[in-house]
Order: sequence, then C-alpha cells, then structure tokens
Amino acid sequence: MAAAAATTDRGDPGQGLGIRLVDAPVARRADPRALKGVVDHLDPGTTIKRRIEVSNTSGHRMRVSLYPAAADIRGHAFVFAPDRTPNELTSWTTIAPAEIDLAPGQARRAWFTTRVPSDAWKGERYGVLWAQTTAEPDQAHNIGLASRVGIRMYLDVGPGGEPPSDMSIDQLTPERDATGRPVLAAQVHNTGGRALDLSGSLSLSDGPGGLRAGPYPAQLGVALRPGETGRLAVVMDARLPEGPWKVDMVVQSGLIKREVSATVVFPKVGIGRPVTPSGASRLILPSTVAALGLVAAGVLTWRRRRARPHPEPRRA
Repeated sequence: MAAAAATTDRGDPGQGLGIRLVDAPVARRADPRALKGVVDHLDPGTTIKRRIEVSNTSGHRMRVSLYPAAADIRGHAFVFAPDRTPNELTSWTTIAPAEIDLAPGQARRAWFTTRVPSDAWKGERYGVLWAQTTAEPDQAHNIGLASRVGIRMYLDVGPGGEPPSDMSIDQLTPERDATGRPVLAAQVHNTGGRALDLSGSLSLSDGPGGLRAGPYPAQLGVALRPGETGRLAVVMDARLPEGPWKVDMVVQSGLIKREVSATVVFPKVGIGRPVTPSGASRLILPSTVAALGLVAAGVLTWRRRRARPHPEPRRA
C-alpha cells in the first residue's frame, strides 16, 4: 500500500534541500525574475537547454528526484499542481539526470531541456522544475513524508518578438482589517502580454503632525495573467493615525515598475473612499534591480505543512 505524504514528528526530509537556476538568457540578466525562474519567449520549433543546481546543506545524505510538473495562474496566484501532474509545457521539458544522490554539503548540477514543437500555438505556459526528496515509512513511522523545492517556468511561445509587459495602478483604497490594522489596497491591471508577479512597497508622509512611516512591504503572492486586474495589499501598524496621509506606492514585476502617489484617510472600520492615484511607469535600470526584485516570486518551497505567518510590518 502506497504511503501518503504527511507531516510527522521526525522532521522534514527536505530540510536543507535547495535549487537554483544557473543559466539565464543574456538579454534578461538585468531582470530579477529571469535570474530566479525560467522567464522566456521562444519561437515555435526552438529548443533551449540550461543548467540548474541542486544542493544539500543538511547533515544527512539525500536521494533527490528531478522532474517538471504543471502549474497555472488562477485566482490571481501562481498555483502548482500536485505531484507530477503534466501539462503541455512539461511534455516538452525533460531534466537529466532524473535522480541524484547528494552527500551532506554537496551540490550537483543538472540540465533541463525544453523543445517547443514547430506547430505549438501562440501563448504563455506555466510549470515548475522540481527537486524532491522523500522519507519512506519505517518501523517508527508508518507514514511517508515528501518535500520539494522548485523553479517556476513562464514560457511564452509565438512567432516574432516577445509581447511587451506593462501594468497600471488604477485605484488605491484605504481599509481597516478585522484586527484594526490599516491596509492600502492597490487595484493593479496587467495591460501587457506577459504574466506579472507583483511585489511592492508603501511609504507614508505628511501625516498628522508631520509624521512619516514606512516603507511597508506589499503582501506577496499576487500573479496576474495578461488582461487581469488584481488586488495588491499593504498592511501597516495598527498604531498608525487615520491621516490624512500622502502615500507613495511602488509596484514592480521584473523590470517593469510603477510608482504612484495619492492622499488617503484610513477609515475607523471597514473600507474607506477609493482614490485615483497619479504617477508613471518606468523601466528599472540594472543598478536598481535588487531593491524590490529580490522579493519577487521565483523559487518555490513546498512542504505538506502549514506555512509560517509573515512577520508584522515594521513602522519607520
């Protein structure tokens, strides 16, 4: 009888398992998303072959399986499928070797290859390159435990050049959550032709008595398909006065960065009056990529456990 993966008291077999992308297209080396995930545009009939590195920083040996599996963007989030669920992109992708042994402190490299058929239809596909290790049932544990880490894939296919990426911030809404913390929610519209992984920050100034606060990080995990509109929220300190405040918000995905400003008042409860911000978008220069790009989604971790909560936003 096959063992189900579940949380046990023996520790995580994947603790210390890591994966990273070694190669990125030269044209994308200033893009933080392309340094952490496979973000590319290919013509039909094209083949790419790139290296990944898998590492073991634990004190025990690991047997690691390498494989591609399906993913999608649904409900404004990048969602990965269970186990080895296939899709069109994974049918084009192989990883060699498919199994590796890692001694404690060891790292080894592997190659993934993606062959796009000549008759592939135009559009963007999503997947994940996974590295997985498993603890089998034993005399002390009758339930197996699996853990995996992976690299996201965003592959756009079509003749000619890559569709441009862009976004707009159409509205800012001040809110108060159930715990009394002020929240600023940005309505972000993906106006380009590629998926976006949103990150950002919020700074407040010109508050009561000349107060300033922030920057506060935006909540991560928001992904938008082309044409979609989603909500990117920033949660602040409950002690923050209602305002009015001048808010300066930065939203970023890869090299696309939008900066907007507005004046808002946070409500005592519920949802306040939405405002239309002013601002502009710009391409980030390579020297400024690290500021927000390091928090952009790209490398996934997966365990069958509850995620740890995010730390409270700090006040300036």
